[in-house]
Amino acid sequence: MLSELPILPATRAFLERKLKMRIGADWQDATSGRTLSFRNPATGDVLGDVPSADAEDVDRAVRAARQAFDDSPWSRLRPRERQNLLWRLAELMERDARQLAELECLNNGKSAAVAQVMDVQLAIDFLRYMAGWATKIEGSTVEPSMPLLPNAQFHGFVRREAVGVVGAIVAWNFPLLLACWKLGPALASGCTVVLKPADETPLSALKLAELVEEAGYPAGVFNVVTGTGLNAGAALSRHPGVDKLTFTGSTEVGKLIGKAAMDNMTRVTLELGGKSPTIVMPDANLQEAAAGAATAIFFNQGQVCCAGSRLYVHRKHFDNVVADIAGIANGMKLGSGLDPTVQMGPLISAKQQDRVTGYIELGRELGATIACGGEGFGPGYFVKPTVIVDVDQHHRLVQEEIFGPVLVALPFDDLDEVIGMANDNPYGLGASIWSNDLAAVHRMIPRIKSGSVWVNCHSALDPALPFGGYKMSGVGREMGAAAIEHYTELKSVLIKL
Repeated sequence: MLSELPILPATRAFLERKLKMRIGADWQDATSGRTLSFRNPATGDVLGDVPSADAEDVDRAVRAARQAFDDSPWSRLRPRERQNLLWRLAELMERDARQLAELECLNNGKSAAVAQVMDVQLAIDFLRYMAGWATKIEGSTVEPSMPLLPNAQFHGFVRREAVGVVGAIVAWNFPLLLACWKLGPALASGCTVVLKPADETPLSALKLAELVEEAGYPAGVFNVVTGTGLNAGAALSRHPGVDKLTFTGSTEVGKLIGKAAMDNMTRVTLELGGKSPTIVMPDANLQEAAAGAATAIFFNQGQVCCAGSRLYVHRKHFDNVVADIAGIANGMKLGSGLDPTVQMGPLISAKQQDRVTGYIELGRELGATIACGGEGFGPGYFVKPTVIVDVDQHHRLVQEEIFGPVLVALPFDDLDEVIGMANDNPYGLGASIWSNDLAAVHRMIPRIKSGSVWVNCHSALDPALPFGGYKMSGVGREMGAAAIEHYTELKSVLIKL
């Protein structure tokens, strides 16, 4: 029961009140009056409900964002003022970091302690990084040739302008961090935002809307509509008043959003699925590599788009590295993320638990060996950390994204072979190489088809480094200077003097 959980009074008060969407200047129910329940994955208990928006609610939010972009004080703010508002928002998030972490824990299942130092802190750092970009968005001047008017004088320049109204749809695995990945560059550029959080995890988005309001942003700059992807998400994706869509989630849903966006020629950024390889070379520090590979797959219960879910180890070290990872997995404590001693929490839902255990059972049916784990249990939506061996490169467990704490491990014999295996997958989001031979590493990096390559680490993200994928892992980039490009348009200007 909620009353028995060791949480802050502010967190408890937030959960116990009637939650509403943020549209324009108001906190509102869905027009239909319908609501959507959300659960605590550690227990399966319903924690509360939020409005279940439909197309009419989304339209109201888009119109509020449009009015704020075109006509409110927001449209006249100078870059320095946008910078200062982002800094103010980051300060408020820092003040309420523990509450944000507890909301993420209760809504998602992840460790509150880890969420505070990882999810929340990374979100704060990212907003501060993006605040600096508000004053550094630049155009350029050109010297036109204009051969058809050889005697005329011209002044040519290029402006970079805010794209407009941004529709942002985020996944449930890092609800707050992903929302800030969208919000930071949008607000730094001068855009306005309509955010649709995942069905399962609306809490931190609604708290974020409170903090945006407290920071002093004009009404309509940041709107939050809660509801299902089929209703609210689809309505936002096809809305003609949205100038840019940014989505983080599954490749299947990303394809649908991309197709809907093209009907209106809406700009899109899609950060999608992954099946990232972790490559352990023969010269690697094996103890460090085993610990790193375990973290790469078991962090956040394996519910990470760039999780190191495929492990390739040189054959002479394969058995030892697999045994070390299995030992780490067997020693992990599972339970509620509110317990600071817990190392792995539950999956997001019963549906996801069934999906992950279904893949494990498929491996058994096809003759794979379960080196450790392989079981789901309750109450709540838990799956033991699992390592699977004796699988073929073309097995579904190797080719498809499982999105849970399931590692498939295969041996290799030489560099060319492992590069081919790493690239033999529809996804290309991330990859890691564990080696102390920097010459070999530098030869490998250009050949690996992924948006990020980490060396002797995995899923190490920094606000200054672009993040996104090759192939079925998406279109465009989050973070870094590249993010600003996705939230702005270029306008060429030619003046005849």
